[in-house]
Amino acid sequence: MNEWGGEGIPFLFIIDFEQVKPLIFKINEIRPDRLLYDINGISNARDYTRSGSPAKLVKYPESFADYLLKFNMVKNEIANGNSFLLNLTCSTPVGLNSTLPEIFHMSTARYKICLNDEFVCFSPEPFVIISNGKIRSFPMKGTIDASIPDAENVILNDAKETSEHYTIVDLIRNDLSMVSKRVRVERFRYFDAIETNEKRLLQVSSEICGDLGEGYLSSIGDIIFSLLPAGSVSGAPKKKTTEIIASAEGIPRGYYTGIAGLFDGRNLDSGVLIRFIEKRENGYFYRSGGGITSFSDPLSEYNEMIDKIYVPVI
Repeated sequence: MNEWGGEGIPFLFIIDFEQVKPLIFKINEIRPDRLLYDINGISNARDYTRSGSPAKLVKYPESFADYLLKFNMVKNEIANGNSFLLNLTCSTPVGLNSTLPEIFHMSTARYKICLNDEFVCFSPEPFVIISNGKIRSFPMKGTIDASIPDAENVILNDAKETSEHYTIVDLIRNDLSMVSKRVRVERFRYFDAIETNEKRLLQVSSEICGDLGEGYLSSIGDIIFSLLPAGSVSGAPKKKTTEIIASAEGIPRGYYTGIAGLFDGRNLDSGVLIRFIEKRENGYFYRSGGGITSFSDPLSEYNEMIDKIYVPVI
């Protein structure tokens, strides 16, 4: 990444959560039959005509009792001061009437990746955007059903959601301070609307910006890896929290909650790999979750995890 960034060679990268199997491809060498991408409108996907029924997804979530075991483990770690915020995720078996490449084509999202029919991701969340000497991050923390009366005020005044968002903004500010100067919050707790195959959701985000030094393109790989894992899908403090995640979740995340992005020769745009379906030997699994703090209610967190199992098809 450093070498190609310094030389201005366009490339696409996919980095897993554990950072043990990162991938990087020169744009002109990517085969669409193996890797489909759409990074904020820059895509190698050909025109697609939908045939047959719209995408349908059937959820088979784990029981609340099983979720509660993991939740209580996390809450105990928080109570002991080992974490302030932890993103707890689950693997939910799902039934699909479409292939992963078909879902890639039918879904609408800012960041879309389909790798070797292994997984498809349709993420609304940017990781970092690097352009004109500036680095920006847009952490998403807080999701609510838009049909709830006065939904925006409900989530903005929720103590748990407020605590979670403040924590992640502070974490991202600290992260960006490692690679840039004059870090500032330019937008705080703004809303994006997300249309899904089931309902309309409101997602709360903030925008944080920093100024990069001279010659940053030759260090673009160092910059990205210094910021991993993404704070919004790990927690704070990062090192101890990721250790707790591994213990509570029981299986590696792989590319789920990793990042993917595109460097066009001058600018870099990247997203967090959430809203994620993977194919295993025993079927399809949808990975989803949410942030846990000392204010978290287990049933609300369980329901949020299930609400995030959707395909954004209009």
